[in-house]
Amino acid sequence: MTATVSYVPAPDAAPRSRMLGAQTRMELRLLLRNGEQVGLTLVVPLLLEVFLNLPLLSSLGGSRRIDFVVPSVLALAVMSSAFTGLAIGTGFERKYGVLKRLGATALPRSVLLLGKTLAVLLLEVLQVGLVCTLGLALGWHPHGNPIWTALLIVLGTLAFGGLGLLIAGTLRAEVTLAAANLIWLVLLFAGGIAIALDSYPAPFADVARYLPSAALSDGLHHVLQNGGGLPLGAALTLLVWSAVALPAATRWFSWE
Repeated sequence: MTATVSYVPAPDAAPRSRMLGAQTRMELRLLLRNGEQVGLTLVVPLLLEVFLNLPLLSSLGGSRRIDFVVPSVLALAVMSSAFTGLAIGTGFERKYGVLKRLGATALPRSVLLLGKTLAVLLLEVLQVGLVCTLGLALGWHPHGNPIWTALLIVLGTLAFGGLGLLIAGTLRAEVTLAAANLIWLVLLFAGGIAIALDSYPAPFADVARYLPSAALSDGLHHVLQNGGGLPLGAALTLLVWSAVALPAATRWFSWE
């Protein structure tokens, strides 16, 4: 018995899982082709890791400086890639009409935004590897469960990615450029990355702990520096930021 072959076209859109996989691969290729951005993303955290570790024998909070620096640089790398880099890159894609053309296809906004976030997460795997390798070379002794570290980085990427895409999808590219860099500086110094929150007055520190940068930095220090278990408060804070930022970006993101 001969099977019947149908050549009738199937006009329906591909399943969302297939679209997400294809979009993530394309976004990752675009990221890797941008040599200048990738170079800054990879090199700046490594330079800061060396700079913040000087002098090597200095201590911070009773621990060797390198044990504080590596978790901070990991948090900085996530924030730089998932927030600043993603916001600026997406903002200019929107300005030059790239996203407008994608909007004419069957690609949903949620798949586009999640694909961009997942591509950044894959790039962060390389970042984390480089930062940890340099840290080990500088005498870093990590503690804690690496699974909790990976979970915090994923939650931080989702939270910062949602915030970056929300800015890029609602503001003009030039405004996004200025706003993303300004917010990056605020989160760097007020969010427990460059300066430990314990160094600030108690009322300010209590409020700043709810910033995504503080939650990610505190969580990574809790696991990698102190050898603690999953920091539920930090993880919950990042989860709330993700649950708010990603749907908001999907709701208000404009293709043009």
